Amino acid sequence: MEISSIEFRGQPALRATGADGSHLTVALHGAQVLSWTTADTVERLYLSPRAVFDGQAAIRGGVPICCPQFNQRGMLPKHGFMRNLPWVQEAAGTSDTLRLMLRDSEATRKIWPHAFEARLDVTLSAGQLRTALTLTNIDRAPWTFAAALHTYLRVDDIATVHLEGLQGANRWDSLRDDRHVETASALHFDAEFDSVYGAPATPLRLVQPGGTLEIAQSTSCSETVVWNPGALLGAKLADMPEDGYRHMLCVEAARIDEPVLLAPGAQWQGWQQLRVL
Repeated sequence: MEISSIEFRGQPALRATGADGSHLTVALHGAQVLSWTTADTVERLYLSPRAVFDGQAAIRGGVPICCPQFNQRGMLPKHGFMRNLPWVQEAAGTSDTLRLMLRDSEATRKIWPHAFEARLDVTLSAGQLRTALTLTNIDRAPWTFAAALHTYLRVDDIATVHLEGLQGANRWDSLRDDRHVETASALHFDAEFDSVYGAPATPLRLVQPGGTLEIAQSTSCSETVVWNPGALLGAKLADMPEDGYRHMLCVEAARIDEPVLLAPGAQWQGWQQLRVL
């Protein structure tokens, strides 16, 4: 994999090219994967054309890292702080992987008083993208965290998409604050959708007329989040076009309901893998 430093919408980023001709773009801000184009030149991730690139705000699209807090479940900024800080590239040790690192600083300790190392490994292979987040406790005491890889998948039209593989999973519908077991063999999206599922044991399949994407995640990520803002909420999001909701679906590998307790010196890793079928 060839990696070069570039500027993307005025901000520093890395561009990687796989042996099969696939491409990857990752912002240093938040270690956020912005683009994954497979060898057939098809873009597989959604990045809002109105996303803010100022080196401070969260970027709408790609694969944001939500950590050490998910959403507003705690006292930190929404989805934590890791997606809003600059990361640094480090050698990955393998030719097919791009690695970025973030370590605690005086600024992070003011809002989250713990010593940590966070590592994102992005691995590119033929028709596949794997993102792996690893956290290491370098403190003298244990600490807890939640995490998610908030992946925005690009779709041609949300009306023609369905997501298979969640039938039988425990579901919390956050829009209705309702908990039940999912009965549908495939999810369809015709309005705002925001649910947290118990992660299935087998990969999901995102099916649309143009092809199918398999979505797998590590067992350490005990939840799968599925989100689309729909037309009404989508129109209120300043960093997304009014029709942006039609071209994206978030399917997230997450650890939310039971935060991880990490002992001094211990590591945790969560990953998501996308594969074109």
